[in-house]
Amino acid sequence: MIITRKPLARRTMLRGMGTLLSLPLLEAMIPSARAAEEAARIRKRLQVVYMPNGMDMDNFFPKELGADYVTPPTLKPLEPYRQHFAVISGLDHAQAEALGDGAGDHGRCCGSYLTGVHVKKTEGADLKSGVSMDQLVAKQFGEQTQIPSLELGLDPPSLVGSCDSGYSCAYTNTLSWRDASTPLPVTTNPRDVFERLFGDSDNLDPKGRLAQMRRQASILDFVAADAKRMSGNMGADDRKKLDEYMTAVRDIEKRIQKAEAGGGNAVALPNFAHPAGIPDTFEEHAKMMIDLQVLAMQADLTRVGTFMVGREVSGRSYPEIEVPDAHHPLSHHGNDPEKLAKLTKINTLHMGQVAYFLKRLSETSDGEAKLIDSTLVLAGASLADPNRHDHRNLPTVVAGGMVKGGTHIQAEKGTPMTNMMLSMMEALGVHEEKLGDSNGRYNAFLA
Repeated sequence: MIITRKPLARRTMLRGMGTLLSLPLLEAMIPSARAAEEAARIRKRLQVVYMPNGMDMDNFFPKELGADYVTPPTLKPLEPYRQHFAVISGLDHAQAEALGDGAGDHGRCCGSYLTGVHVKKTEGADLKSGVSMDQLVAKQFGEQTQIPSLELGLDPPSLVGSCDSGYSCAYTNTLSWRDASTPLPVTTNPRDVFERLFGDSDNLDPKGRLAQMRRQASILDFVAADAKRMSGNMGADDRKKLDEYMTAVRDIEKRIQKAEAGGGNAVALPNFAHPAGIPDTFEEHAKMMIDLQVLAMQADLTRVGTFMVGREVSGRSYPEIEVPDAHHPLSHHGNDPEKLAKLTKINTLHMGQVAYFLKRLSETSDGEAKLIDSTLVLAGASLADPNRHDHRNLPTVVAGGMVKGGTHIQAEKGTPMTNMMLSMMEALGVHEEKLGDSNGRYNAFLA
């Protein structure tokens, strides 16, 4: 393909009433086919999806190894995307075990999930973990994006005290650690995420945000003219991509406004303490957050994200799937068949959000490819059987264009999960000699 027109700048923005919207990558921004190939090569991405309180393991791992496995109940939602993901068994987080520190498995397992470090048992400010895998990637990738990483979740964090047997709530509030003593806060309100990406990120006052929303019934009303002007200089494919992008932005904006209207009152809440029920249902909330993360990657605002479907020791109930029981107590099932059946329902609902993530990645354009082609997704839990607080043979799925999809792979017994994480980073072009308790690399899942 020969392109003779002057390329648009990569950082071209749509502007309106002080709002900036980054454009997705368009062919008009690429001066040559060779440059397009180079851009695709360097635009790699990492997403981590975390599920709390362990799994009913009998319904997670396939009984067969290799490509001819029968999909177990918990993984059924992922079946349409089977060619995109691998199931990996045999990976451990030994540093999440007590190691002389007594109770507190939930605090330890979350704090060590992306660090591979045995966290310090404390309820105070003297936290100690390690730099998390996502932040090692963000340190390198963030040099090319406006936002180094997004940390999203659905459950409001606990702000003070202990959340598990002497372990600070800071360990269960997030997966991401900038350094050994700095956990990164998770954002649970879609409005906050949207404003960070596309609005006035300096205006953190809820009343100020509400006033701005009332002045701007729809952000897109102010950028439509710019979009129309730019589309006149684009080819048909670019116009289609821009239209898809703008439709996605408008859809999310409308859904956020609808959710807020349903809330009734613009109550000034403290940061990071928004109710877990915003929007009204778990799935609507989860999908909105996933859509925002995908939109951020499509616009190349960020290439790294973590998404906590829930916090450890989460007591959320799920009446929409006929599970009125609180999740954490239910996870201590005592091998009761009725409790196990309910736990499997919750696990399957959570994996359904991973399936939605893969759906969105596989249908969203990224130049001439799709986002899933350049993204590595790690999805799983940092407990296996929660009844035993088991940190071995953790439920793990890895997906994306760099993955040997459609297979169940078993790692050698005793393999640290950090070995796999090192290989994931290597595949993304981020080289680290060691991560936490790693003792090598595990790359059997890579294509």
